[in-house]
Amino acid sequence: MNEKEIIARRVAQELKHGDLVNLGIGLPTMVASYLPADSGISFQSENGIIGMSALPDPALAGTNLTDAGGMPIGAFPGACAFDSAMSFALIRGGHLDVTVLGGLQVDEGGQLANWMVPGKMVPGMGGAMDLVTGAKRVIVAMTHTAKGAAKIIKKCTLPLTSVRRVDLVVTEMAVIKPTEEGLVLLEIAPALTVDQVIAATEATLLMPKAPGVMNLAV
Repeated sequence: MNEKEIIARRVAQELKHGDLVNLGIGLPTMVASYLPADSGISFQSENGIIGMSALPDPALAGTNLTDAGGMPIGAFPGACAFDSAMSFALIRGGHLDVTVLGGLQVDEGGQLANWMVPGKMVPGMGGAMDLVTGAKRVIVAMTHTAKGAAKIIKKCTLPLTSVRRVDLVVTEMAVIKPTEEGLVLLEIAPALTVDQVIAATEATLLMPKAPGVMNLAV
């Protein structure tokens, strides 16, 4: 099981029947693959669809039905499409139950940086700012480190996506809950030790009780 699969499997367990969920570009789009077809969860893409599904057949791929990353998708019966204004009205109006986003950095304050690396060309912030600010619950799905460097750090050095504290961080090593007191280590991956997680984390991790073990069953 690779790192991304571990993360997607664990994030999928956070979603419940009736949720309206936005999946960000990249790793977060994998989450839908680890949910049953009858999960009762509706997926929204900020480019204007509720009810998107995995593409049932590559031959059905079309340029007018894509996820936020431009990849072809399918649609469940009853799905609806709408314009960008309606899509962002849903996001900014607080109607999304959950958004799952990738991350470049999360700090001890629970703040996320995920849209720009200085010196690299980027098209813009996109919908990340709106999603982190407007969704009822924000889950960050990201690898614990990048090229050996910690991504969960004391203070973000990259531009923040929002000043709001995110609700949960899921990596291939741990599940961490940002709180007003700091980052609480809830779970660690099977076969890892707490010391290994701490060694890969720059930020201080709080442990009011012994962390549990991540359940990766689907």
